[in-house]
Amino acid sequence: MKTLIFTFLLFLFNISIFPQTYTQKDVKIFNKVIAKAQSDSLQKENIGKIIVEIGKQFIGTDYIAHSLEINDKETLVVNLRNFDCTTFLDNSLVLARLVKMKDFSFKNYTSELTKERYRGGKLKKYPSRLHYFSDWIYDTEKRGWIKNITKDIGGEVYNKKIFFMSKNRKYYKQLSNDNFVEDIKKIENEINKRTYYYIPKNRVREVEQKIKTGDLIAVTTNVAGLDISHVGIAIKMDDGRIHYLNAPYVGKKVKISEKPLAEYLMGNKSQTGIMVARALAPKKN
Repeated sequence: MKTLIFTFLLFLFNISIFPQTYTQKDVKIFNKVIAKAQSDSLQKENIGKIIVEIGKQFIGTDYIAHSLEINDKETLVVNLRNFDCTTFLDNSLVLARLVKMKDFSFKNYTSELTKERYRGGKLKKYPSRLHYFSDWIYDTEKRGWIKNITKDIGGEVYNKKIFFMSKNRKYYKQLSNDNFVEDIKKIENEINKRTYYYIPKNRVREVEQKIKTGDLIAVTTNVAGLDISHVGIAIKMDDGRIHYLNAPYVGKKVKISEKPLAEYLMGNKSQTGIMVARALAPKKN
């Protein structure tokens, strides 16, 4: 029997209404993850440690592509059953924040996931989602959730013009809407006005000791017009090296890279380096 999908209208910040899509299984997984975090007293740990411990609970979960594109109209899609690289990272981060805040309600989880996934924390239409990860870093840092430490640990200027979505609208069914394409172009123009930094992959080993467990690692790419091709979580293993906890690609499952991050990057010609963001503990109310 297919799992029944529910769509609810809930209040966000007591003033806006936003639609949500999730299944009963997602709620069960959420409760299981939160229960283990509570039993392990994770709320006492630093936010980076919590992100990794949450992420490790999902090791073995199947990869799924385009999991947020299931509805014609933009909704908050909750899927803890399968992940792409971005949804694995954003769920690990949001769940870790809930644990640190000691707020274990599913309602607050969906509220926080909306804040994390959309520009300014507000779900409007398709272009309001933070599609480009460099834009996600910029927006999320402004709201005090993370700190972009790339420059601080030795990053170089990332000279790249971003245009992939507007020039490749055929890959995005929502971009059959000309108005959305124009909105995306405006977003790309804003991204291109900013100065970003990255660590070239041949220098990652050099700065590795400045990366901490739980840091969010975005992989830059040589694909024309695209900023980031993959994201995941840094984890220091018993070998003393930083490895990569991530949802790799179609046909694979959430895993920790066998090779350290520096060597992992060198094995892929299209990957050019990394940006590094450090999660910040939620502020107390």
